[in-house]
Parts: sequence; C-alpha cells; structure tokens
Amino acid sequence: MHLDHVGIALEDAKEGADLFRRLFGLPLALERTVPDQGVKVVKLSSGESYCEFLEPLSPDTPVGRFLAKRGGGLHHVCFAVPDIRAAIADLVGKGAAMIDREPRTGAAGLPIAFLQPSSTAGILVELVERK
Repeated sequence: MHLDHVGIALEDAKEGADLFRRLFGLPLALERTVPDQGVKVVKLSSGESYCEFLEPLSPDTPVGRFLAKRGGGLHHVCFAVPDIRAAIADLVGKGAAMIDREPRTGAAGLPIAFLQPSSTAGILVELVERK
C-alpha cells in the first residue's frame, strides 16, 4: 500500500491545478469529467503520487456539499492497493465502516472505494486498485 493521491476540493479545479503547475512544476496527468460522481477532475503527477483537484458539477454533489460546508481544501487521501476487494474485506474485518462495500469505477477508470470518515478519525479515505 502506498499513497496514491490527495484530493483537493475547489470551485475551479483547472485554476487550482494551473497554480500548482506554475509553482511546483507538476505535469498534467489527467483531466476528465466524471458525470456519475458529479465532478470534474484534474490530476497532476508528483512522482508516484498525484495531486487531484476536484470541482463539483453542481452544488448538490458530494464535492459541492463539501465546499458549501467546509470551503476549499483537502477533501480526501487515497491509498493504492493491489486487490481492492481483499482490502475492503480486511478493513471491514478490522471494524472499518465503508461507504462503498463494492468497488466502483473512478476518474482514472480504476476500481475505487471510500471508507466512512467516522472510521478514519474524520478523514475521508479512498482506496484505488493498482496492480
């Protein structure tokens, strides 16, 4: 397991990503709209990890509600795992509550799952399967 990315919620993902590109020289890795999750995603590469900027497609999406409640900033951390189903089973066995008991497809086309923040000290944690 390793840190895959940090998710940063902003009103304008492209603007945030452009700032990080200018300040830190991070190259663009992905830019995609994910309608079923209600989000526009801009990812910048930082070695083996990414900075993922999230922009809500509307105020009634998870990221839109996050911004309304907390403002822009850190939204989640994501860990890469080799087998997401095994990782979910292991975490549930350790008492973690899952938002996603079954993986769904994330912005990069890979299986993802989120843990309930109540199980992780109030921090939204995502898993992504990377073989």
